[in-house]
Amino acid sequence: MMSKQINSLGFAKPPAETRVVVAMSGGVDSSVAAALLHEQGYDVVGITLQLYDYGDAIAKKGACCAGKDIYDAKRVAEERGFPHYVLNYESNFRQSVIEDFVESYLKGETPIPCVKCNQTVKFKDLLQVARDLDADCMVTGHYIQRIVNEDGIAELHRATDAGKDQSYFLFATTQEQLDFLRFPLGGWTKDITRQHAERLGLVNADKPDSQDICFVPNGDYASVVKKIAPHAEQPGQIIHLDGRVLGTHQGIIHYTVGQRKGLGIGGGFTENNEPLYVVAVDAESAKVLVGPKEALARDVVRLKSCNWLDHSSDAPICVEVKLRSMTRAVTATLTRHEDGSATLMLDTPQYGISPGQAAVCYKDQRVIGGGWIISTELCSMAKAA
Repeated sequence: MMSKQINSLGFAKPPAETRVVVAMSGGVDSSVAAALLHEQGYDVVGITLQLYDYGDAIAKKGACCAGKDIYDAKRVAEERGFPHYVLNYESNFRQSVIEDFVESYLKGETPIPCVKCNQTVKFKDLLQVARDLDADCMVTGHYIQRIVNEDGIAELHRATDAGKDQSYFLFATTQEQLDFLRFPLGGWTKDITRQHAERLGLVNADKPDSQDICFVPNGDYASVVKKIAPHAEQPGQIIHLDGRVLGTHQGIIHYTVGQRKGLGIGGGFTENNEPLYVVAVDAESAKVLVGPKEALARDVVRLKSCNWLDHSSDAPICVEVKLRSMTRAVTATLTRHEDGSATLMLDTPQYGISPGQAAVCYKDQRVIGGGWIISTELCSMAKAA
């Protein structure tokens, strides 16, 4: 007897019998994913999450999940002919993402709320909704690839389009979640997505990509933190590594490790007026420590709350690691610990590594996992060199 043909989403049944929940942000990527699957005959259900009290964000360009985006997602579903629902997740989002974002800034860290959103609201809460709807899988418009290996295990791989790759933001995806998720755009470049949007006549075919954090109007992070935590603007000192007090600041929330501009101290403090950088932020004493660029060099990175998709070895392994979303990957040795933490020894010291960011590890093109940066240091050998 011949086995049933596997459909494009990996199920041994016709598309019409395969229910797919698509997380629709209102942007062109998720809209194309939903519209194409519907065109291919899948039983598509679109879901958009209302995540925050929109206020000014409704008119804000470049933000996902704002009022206009909900309208666009609904229009796409109506015009293509599949059901669409809006779920109010404001409470979940505030607790899991916004409050964590504020708390991280108050600790002198540099948070990444998009990772937290994927880790909690989208790939936990929304994924459960998809299961409750008897969906066979949940689809998103992320640019990342899900590849099933020869052992039948789903792996997470970088997107074909390196410029659009979103693997850094999805390192916390668990194996159980990955088994249920699909990313149909991961093997494309963005221009192909745009071409499909135009061919399908989608209302948002020319919509620009979102650039900022969705709940942060005009990229003003400090205003969001101050609104939720009015005490955040506690003044303090700006201190040079040599102990000199160079000035005062109006709150550590305005500073991040590696920052060069906007320090608020003017010039004339260094020989040849060389620039100063934020080397550390001490939340407890409200002090901002500054120094020359070389003072930022670090080659040991310690991680907490790690998530691993590759458990093939407990021994130290060579990896490539991204320490910020926009930086290139560098080589390092990864050592994983039994308590869920990990240590990275970078082959070459890097600059501006900030607590609160993620360190995402790769083996070739595969995402093997990562964790949250809690501390960094420069080892004695690098100091001697």
